[in-house]
Amino acid sequence: MTEVLQKKLNDSAAVRWTALILIALTMFFGYMFVDLMSPLQSLIEVERDWTPDVFGKYGSSEFILNVWGFLILAGIILDKMGVRFTGMLSASLMLAGACIKYYGISSSMIGSGLDQWLNSWWTTMPSSAKLACLGFMIFGCGMEMAGITVSKAIAKWFKGKEMALAMGLEMAIARVGVFAVFSLSPWLANLGTPTVVRPVAFCTLLLLIGWVTFAVFCILDRKLDRQLGDIKDEGPSEEFKASDIGKIFSSKVFWIVAALCVLYYSAIFPFQRFATNMLESNLGVSAATAANIFRWFPMGAAAITPLLGNFLDRRGKGATMLIFGALLMIVCHMTFALVLPVCKSTALAYLAIVILGISFSLVPAALWPSVPKIVEERYLGSAYSLIFWIQNIGLCLFPLIIGLALTACNPGVAEAIRAGEEGVAYNYTVPMLIFSACGGAALLFGLWLKHEDKVHGYGLEEPNIKQE
Repeated sequence: MTEVLQKKLNDSAAVRWTALILIALTMFFGYMFVDLMSPLQSLIEVERDWTPDVFGKYGSSEFILNVWGFLILAGIILDKMGVRFTGMLSASLMLAGACIKYYGISSSMIGSGLDQWLNSWWTTMPSSAKLACLGFMIFGCGMEMAGITVSKAIAKWFKGKEMALAMGLEMAIARVGVFAVFSLSPWLANLGTPTVVRPVAFCTLLLLIGWVTFAVFCILDRKLDRQLGDIKDEGPSEEFKASDIGKIFSSKVFWIVAALCVLYYSAIFPFQRFATNMLESNLGVSAATAANIFRWFPMGAAAITPLLGNFLDRRGKGATMLIFGALLMIVCHMTFALVLPVCKSTALAYLAIVILGISFSLVPAALWPSVPKIVEERYLGSAYSLIFWIQNIGLCLFPLIIGLALTACNPGVAEAIRAGEEGVAYNYTVPMLIFSACGGAALLFGLWLKHEDKVHGYGLEEPNIKQE
């Protein structure tokens, strides 16, 4: 008797990897937009009067609405409405927020009625920054919603297959976007008369392309659902209930993972906002040269993350990878805080950036594929959203904290820079020590997580691909 099995769409390696590329491109363009201003801190300080504390507020604005509950709502929407609806909604929010930010920093905004009204209140913050922050808030809602949606989509398409490798490749492709924007943003800004408007316009156009690529993915995903026999639009076999959030919050291991996540990422993404200016100040180089040095950080992560994901799929050791990642981050930030200001070595800066990239490969490659091992699949989207929500609290606070610390530790420096004085630079020692402290706390939670896994057997050290 011959048993005939229907081959599902995700059983085809070519199709499932095509689906991954489509959604990864959306994240690629999103990551470009996130960091397009990072290499331009010095330029926007002169062009639009953004002091370091204003730049810190702008960096924090991406996460404000997420912290105040949007991400929790996003997880519920994802588990209720599915990957396609949530993904298209997130891509639309990203595009809408980008358009608002573009108008906020454009020349058309200067002297307009909106400009005059915005300047009439909260006078310590320029009107361009206020509108840019509003757009970045809306964009941030879409970006973080897209992050949890992509994680659940990959878990769906690669279940029982190369899930960690797929998540690693998605993150790698996204981080190439950071490399690209650290290369392109200063170049576009200086094509003619130096301006921050040109890079923002370019990246806004790319977000429109990302919206299209996710729409194409939705066509494939709908066909997969039909093959899986879902009656509803991706509805889970057991309906998600709001009370499931309480079950997630009652899990001790969930809180350990969430704490590790917020501490680690708070020393990565906020650092990216200030990294170019930090290298510019510590090494005494131009902003373009500093951006060219830092751009290799995401490339190092992009090159290694898929390899680590493949190792995790086949050999395991996820909790151990988290611990080593935190250790490497501590070493790098301590180097930036205490060593680089003294020796001013470009070679040392490159080395520290590469090591930080390895750290940024170890932690995400192990962290996100571990979540399906500690929560039930029916509320996996909500679990991801809650971790992202807690992470966003740190990502919202730390740019603000670093901006305030930088201003407080450098009295009169911002005024001197705006006045055009030569040889004036910020001292980044205290901000970098703050980032190092985050790494130390993340290390402690990594050790705790490995202990919990050993006691309760969550399988964090086990491979994802089971041998027959």
